[in-house]
Amino acid sequence: MASLALFAFLLTRIESDTAGRAYAAYGGVYITASLLWLRLVEHRPIDRWEIAGAAICLIGAVMILFSPRSP
Repeated sequence: MASLALFAFLLTRIESDTAGRAYAAYGGVYITASLLWLRLVEHRPIDRWEIAGAAICLIGAVMILFSPRSP
């Protein structure tokens, strides 16, 4: 949780034209961390739909972060 809070704070220091991409990464990591919390701390099994949803979010974040850009 501390690393997510630090990441959110550091986002306020990024130039505004790139902050959206950083928020995309934050969203994907946050969703994945939430599911890990459910499993490791709350001892709740994670089903295939939750795993699929997290994977879709992470793939989307990677696409936003690393896709080719027009000049």
